[in-house]
Amino acid sequence: MKLVYVFDAYCGWSHGFSGTLREVTTRHPELPVEVVSGGLFVGPRRVAIREFGYVQGANAKIAELTGAEFGEGYEQLIADGSFVMDSEAAARGVAALRQTAPDRATELATVVQHAFYVDGLSLSDPATYRTVAEAAGLDAEAVLAAFTAPGTQAAADADFRRAAALGVTGFPTLLAVDGDSATPLAHGHATADEVDVRLAAVAA
Repeated sequence: MKLVYVFDAYCGWSHGFSGTLREVTTRHPELPVEVVSGGLFVGPRRVAIREFGYVQGANAKIAELTGAEFGEGYEQLIADGSFVMDSEAAARGVAALRQTAPDRATELATVVQHAFYVDGLSLSDPATYRTVAEAAGLDAEAVLAAFTAPGTQAAADADFRRAAALGVTGFPTLLAVDGDSATPLAHGHATADEVDVRLAAVAA
């Protein structure tokens, strides 16, 4: 059995789930984790952030429920309103980091979200992945090369197909996958204790 974490780097609820994800993976080092980008802001949803009028209210609720931090850099993006969240570019960045350090994919997914939601860095900008890579002690040049490589676009597209094949329609979703069986452990918000209860039922 393994865990499959389907998220979007531009999803506030995924950012809020970061603490739970860290706790679950710390409690269960025996379970491999597959990290999949879901593709929230693609196609016609790739518009200026001001078009999503619910963002600030949703973020307040996320912070209240999860304790997640929304930093000054991010708040400036919200105030300006012109920033465009592009989940395809973010998925390429996640894939580039995952390719460079596959055993740290879960950690790096949360670091990417921190870069956006706390520091206000664009996940379409290669410089963001240099910053993330250097902070994580990775080969920044390898990450940047991967970010622009054609194979990474294919990996992002494969992630979107994988999320759809798993039946995931909202982010974040944490699944326990055993062969062809996929059991939801969390969707949106959940504590590590709640995930553990569901995980124990699956393993029983």
